[in-house]
Amino acid sequence: MKTQIITLESHDDLISVRDKLSWAKTPRILLVWPKYAKINLRVLDLKVLQRHADSLGAQLGLVTRRAKVRRDAESLGIPVFASTNVAQRQPWSDHAPRKRRVPRPPRRDLRALRDKVYEKEVPWRTSLPGRVLAFTAGVLAVLVLTSLFLPRATLTLYPEAKTQSVIIPVSASEATQGVSVTGQVPAQVVKATVSAEQSLAIVSQISVPKSKAKGVIRFTNLSQNEVTIPNRTIISSEAVQFVTLKDARLPAGLDEFVEVPIEAMEAGEQGNVLENTITSIKGSLGLSISLTNPEPTKGGANANAVGATDEDRAKLRDVVIENLLRDAETKLREQLASDDLLLPDTIEAVKSIEETFTPAAGEPGKQLTLKMQVEFSGQYVSGDDLNELSLSTLNASAGDGFVASALPTYKVVGDPSTDSAGVSHLDLEVSRSLLRQVDETQVFSLVRGRKPQEVQAALTSALSLRQQPEIAVAPAWYPWLPLIPFNISVETK
Repeated sequence: MKTQIITLESHDDLISVRDKLSWAKTPRILLVWPKYAKINLRVLDLKVLQRHADSLGAQLGLVTRRAKVRRDAESLGIPVFASTNVAQRQPWSDHAPRKRRVPRPPRRDLRALRDKVYEKEVPWRTSLPGRVLAFTAGVLAVLVLTSLFLPRATLTLYPEAKTQSVIIPVSASEATQGVSVTGQVPAQVVKATVSAEQSLAIVSQISVPKSKAKGVIRFTNLSQNEVTIPNRTIISSEAVQFVTLKDARLPAGLDEFVEVPIEAMEAGEQGNVLENTITSIKGSLGLSISLTNPEPTKGGANANAVGATDEDRAKLRDVVIENLLRDAETKLREQLASDDLLLPDTIEAVKSIEETFTPAAGEPGKQLTLKMQVEFSGQYVSGDDLNELSLSTLNASAGDGFVASALPTYKVVGDPSTDSAGVSHLDLEVSRSLLRQVDETQVFSLVRGRKPQEVQAALTSALSLRQQPEIAVAPAWYPWLPLIPFNISVETK
């Protein structure tokens, strides 16, 4: 018998294989599974392919070595072969013919059964007037619900207002731990480091060293041994140091001596000393020799030049300190919050990090420059503590029937002063606006379901207002205020 052989590919699925079957025109169709490719066809897919082949008037067979596919095909009665040659030589087993489904004849009593199962509607429901009446009632119910929940209203009331003001004497100290109604608040410390450099023109005359004093020193041997005195040996009087200008050899023997030229280590008149005033020597040579100057030292001189005096340095320092103090106050304020209160008279220098004069003391120069870096500290009162003190004081003196409409504002009256104990005293003027308290329950009872004109008159007569209330109804065309209180918003200004 003629057989259509269809070789499957790895990308084939149920739809593609079914289409390939549709093109077959032979009584037998043989599907060949590829040797190494995997075809994803389930038992249900094979059943569908088998029925499709039956609808085409053909018998379906398979060529595969896969055990699972063979088991699925055998369970459906599909013949399975080892190769296409075997499938063409061997006879195919006849598959059982499909049973044709014969539909049941329709029942002739269905209408009677329907009437028996379902109850008939009452006549007024099926009549036109009854339906119109029911529809009208539904529309009216929707309108009533809409009139209850849709309208919104906003009332803006302007109750009686007054200003509450009080002056609080405040004492701020680091020793205070918390805010007290007596006016005591804790003071906190803040620090900042600032630097400045400023110059000053000099016209003063100062005496500056010009030349070094010179003389002769006599060394006397106190032992029986020869002593070598090296060049640049340091000797001194009570206030001035000198150095020898050459090597010297002190002969052996008691009271043997040698004279050596000397020079002051620093220039200036202070190097001119009297005779027999240079008696000290640096090092261990003092154990075996003695020394003195038989004549005064001479030649040390000073000269007048333009240079800074102590008064000039003090003047420049005062100016720089003043500038640093001003900069320190600015830096300290930058570290604080906007409502914190800095106590200016507590700002002080706590540590000098750098203070350098150029030129140094005693050196000539027509311009004196001072570079300073100083750490400053100051005390402040936090805004939270001031607000707490203000609220507690204002609440204690507020009248009955009034409520605060805003946070209090405060300002310092006069300049704060700090006593010897480190306690800062200041007067704080605190004020806030108060509004007459409005009972919302009373407002709701006055305005519910009424027209805006009637509401304005009722609110004006029942409440103490400083101006006419404002009423906004949404939607704007709605003529009354809502009946439900939660659809009415009350604002006070």
